[in-house]
Amino acid sequence: RLDLFKDESVSLTQTIQNVKDVAKIFTSFTKTFSLPASSTNNKIFKHYYNFDIVNNIDFTQSGFDARIKKAATIELNTIPYKTGRIKLEGVSLKNNVPHTYKITFFGNTVELPDILGEDKLGSLLFSSADYNIPYNQINIRARMGQLGNSKIITPLITHTDSIYYKSGENIAGTNNVHYQGGTIKGLKIKQLKFAIRLFELILEIETKYTIANGYANNILFSRDFFNTTNPIFYNLYMWLHRKSGPVQAQQQFAAVTSVVSFPAINNPTVVIGVGINVTVPAIAFTQGNQVASYNLTFETSNNTDEYSVSVTLNGSPFVSFAAAAGNRTINNLGGQALVADGVMNVFVTSSNSIAFTKVEWVFQGVFYTNNTPASYTDTINTTSFSTTNNFEFLVKEQIPDVSIISFLTGLFKMFSLVAYVDDLGTIVVRPLEATNASRYANIGNVSYYTNPDISGNDTPINYNVSQFIDVTKSEVNIALPYNEVVYAYEGVGSYFSKLHNQLAGSEWGALSYSGDPAGEPGGVNFNASTEIYKVLIPFEHFKYERLIDASNNNDTDIQWGYSVNENQQPYIGKPLIFYAIYRTGLTPLSLDLGNNSLVGLTAYTIPSNSLSLNPDLSATGGSKININFNNEINEYTRTNDFTDTLFKVYHSEYIIDVFNSTRRITKLTSYLPLKILYDFKLNDTFQINTQKYIINSITTNLQNGKSEIELLNKV
Repeated sequence: RLDLFKDESVSLTQTIQNVKDVAKIFTSFTKTFSLPASSTNNKIFKHYYNFDIVNNIDFTQSGFDARIKKAATIELNTIPYKTGRIKLEGVSLKNNVPHTYKITFFGNTVELPDILGEDKLGSLLFSSADYNIPYNQINIRARMGQLGNSKIITPLITHTDSIYYKSGENIAGTNNVHYQGGTIKGLKIKQLKFAIRLFELILEIETKYTIANGYANNILFSRDFFNTTNPIFYNLYMWLHRKSGPVQAQQQFAAVTSVVSFPAINNPTVVIGVGINVTVPAIAFTQGNQVASYNLTFETSNNTDEYSVSVTLNGSPFVSFAAAAGNRTINNLGGQALVADGVMNVFVTSSNSIAFTKVEWVFQGVFYTNNTPASYTDTINTTSFSTTNNFEFLVKEQIPDVSIISFLTGLFKMFSLVAYVDDLGTIVVRPLEATNASRYANIGNVSYYTNPDISGNDTPINYNVSQFIDVTKSEVNIALPYNEVVYAYEGVGSYFSKLHNQLAGSEWGALSYSGDPAGEPGGVNFNASTEIYKVLIPFEHFKYERLIDASNNNDTDIQWGYSVNENQQPYIGKPLIFYAIYRTGLTPLSLDLGNNSLVGLTAYTIPSNSLSLNPDLSATGGSKININFNNEINEYTRTNDFTDTLFKVYHSEYIIDVFNSTRRITKLTSYLPLKILYDFKLNDTFQINTQKYIINSITTNLQNGKSEIELLNKV
């Protein structure tokens, strides 16, 4: 319990959605306030002004660590009011004597960025066997036909090659996905990568950040929005695409423990690693031996598929060489000197299987026996063998290189989610409003401003505060702080998205709203403000293509994604979020399995920006929901019937009201009784006389109960 100055004001500001900053995730906070440098506070803050305080045993710093926020609770009349964390800002001294400590209090939701920091999605545990999948044609193909509750799927998105459909054309080796038995053509299976359900990432975040793993509190999200019965979220996937182009597995080498003495005896035992790794015998050498040359040769009849070469020394990277195809000789490891004793391994990595007739390492030099030098030539080689790309696809090594907090923030911005901590420490995540989503279970019924949460708590209440308002002064101001609001994805650099931008003159999926009452683009030019407010989503947003038969212009059932840039070079972009739609009885898709093997698939998973391919709400599975902000022409149906956009469902009601000519911000002063201060929530309404308001923000002086309130009139 900290000592307070008797006349010091502690002002707590609370807001959940602020009209001035609609994309920000808020938490309660205080202005920085002062505490006396009393003996009690000096003890708690460990005389922070004295930076020479050290531990007498190990001389490490043992004072108060202001780099870390500390758990704290604010009490009113000894009753707990708000829990959160305090941050020590500093100490003021007078005449070189400590006088005041300056601290700031933050509500509990601030813990999320504090705990997560800059941790990446790849730092999640992914310890289940479900997340380590052999990357071979059997698994890739099988997961093209899995959805349901599947954690990992294979969507029809290629990382490099374009595909087309043309019946009657049966030319082997082309990317024509028209199936013709016996003709090896079509989509090469290694063009595909896996994708992970977003709900699994939420579970993995909860699994990692627990008390059991050394964290002060468990991170646990409510199931208001993040749940299995909410298809709007549950059917979303993230493409496991960390690097442009093919799946790469540089960090997935198997351990090699065999060692051959140096100089080696003739015909040493060949050691071949498992999976993708082909290992020439490990070589132990000493500095006493003089090596004049050490040339590494690869021979293969395959002049098409590239392979890279790397050499390790004592298990650490030593030298590597870029991918190339065909025969090659690397003289003296490209000039890399042998300067240390140890064990060396050679690795060959390829995306496709390559048959080598020989890998040979020839050492020439001098070695000593009883101080007598002798020349030698030592040849270490393998006979014929083939690399294999049947390696484990590790989700943690293939997931996009993005921070966890950026991923969560992106979801909050997409769906206008609010987050706050309930009395049990659960982070409640709910849509601010879900205007047109009430047909989906657990979504329209948990809108923050209109409904209780999924547990039945936080039901909005109306408080009549008329008698507590200071009527001597107040302000009624314009509520529109900007001229225009722009909603857009940061990642729109893929080929089809760029093509849309060039042809349509607008960014794919983006919306610019400036006051149309129907919630559509355009509107009136309200020029009282010139500010444009941008809500940018840190994800990639592909435009997909439904293939037509180039022979007769008929539609096929095939919709695919193409991860290349406008120059049709492999493209990395931002993390790609999409809906996965699994269908059966489709246009046969020709899939080249490699090794002169072909299959025609009639059931596969296509990527989509819409939850369904049928906008008819009366049909089974019909839905107008999509993850565009603007009502775009749907890639599959080529209609604009998918009207339930992100903006319309999750943003429009609040934003349209902001632009309404009757909307005002009313600023006033009140002295709310403790009963209301303890109990009110930010989704409650305050009533003054006959007018009801929603709370934009409220700043309360906890010493005297005086509150400065910003209210938005209901329109």
